[in-house]
Amino acid sequence: MQAAGNSILLREYQGYLRVEKGLRPLTCEAYEGDLNTFAEFIEKRNGILMSATGEDLSAFLEHLRTHNIDARSIARKLSCLRGFYKWLLKDGRIHHDPTVNIDSPKTWKVLPKSLAEPEMTEMLERAQLAATHPQARATDLRDRAILELLYAGGLRVSEVTGLNTSDLSLDAGRVLVRGKGDKERIVPLGRTAIEALEIYLREGHPHLARISSSRARRQDGAKLFLSLRGMPLTRQWIWQLVKMANKSASPHRLRHSCATHMVEHGADLRSVQLLLGHADITTTQVYTHLALGRLKTVHREHHPRATRKAAEGSGNVIAFPQKKAGITGSAIYEGEPA
Repeated sequence: MQAAGNSILLREYQGYLRVEKGLRPLTCEAYEGDLNTFAEFIEKRNGILMSATGEDLSAFLEHLRTHNIDARSIARKLSCLRGFYKWLLKDGRIHHDPTVNIDSPKTWKVLPKSLAEPEMTEMLERAQLAATHPQARATDLRDRAILELLYAGGLRVSEVTGLNTSDLSLDAGRVLVRGKGDKERIVPLGRTAIEALEIYLREGHPHLARISSSRARRQDGAKLFLSLRGMPLTRQWIWQLVKMANKSASPHRLRHSCATHMVEHGADLRSVQLLLGHADITTTQVYTHLALGRLKTVHREHHPRATRKAAEGSGNVIAFPQKKAGITGSAIYEGEPA
């Protein structure tokens, strides 16, 4: 009976997340997994979700710690439980939120890992070489377009798989992206990414779309990236594509590389936030260490009492490293269509 009651409650909450909150299916699945983990734990204590106490929550978190679950994962599960019990409280099903006095575990701020610019350049040049070969296949054109898009726009892999051909505005140099919670944003693209997409749309996409069955064409023909069978690509497929291009890379690492290289070339965090689609600037602040490095360079070069200026005033010449010239990759926006 306890398990049945918990299952019914969780199904109702899933409906709330999908319909009222408008969360994407993958997000709902992640919440469902976390809540099921807690439901199984509390059932072993002969309890149900509706009557859970702060002691139950504390015991659950301790259980996770003893099973070597890292602090970031524990914090995510606790955040999920906070949302669940907030919903129950607003709906009048409970009179006390058991998560109120539970502290989130302290987590280390993990700096995002990115590829160096030479690594990115090499990977994209290899993709370009394959796509411009006289015997290039439609899939070569598609693969190059995907890699360029991931790096140029910092897109999430789920955002790439969800793109339709109608989302592209290549004449204006931009793409319409649907992110978390179906929030839309406009992402500018560089010249190289625009060129790769134009060639794919002209020579690759029509071939892949013709291969699909008439039924699949009606359902998925509008999707931008198609498989050899004319079906929309999956997240797993794109992950494998990136791994084949560079074994150290992943779609999310290309996203971090886009943001990292922009900040290193002088972009402010607010611009990076808008590009990546972060709802909160605090999410983008993991790149602050890069921005601070740039700020130090600007201060040293322009402040009248900085080391460089003082040295020049005393007649001493000190050589400082010059700002690296921008690579010709897709993520450099200066002078490009927006």
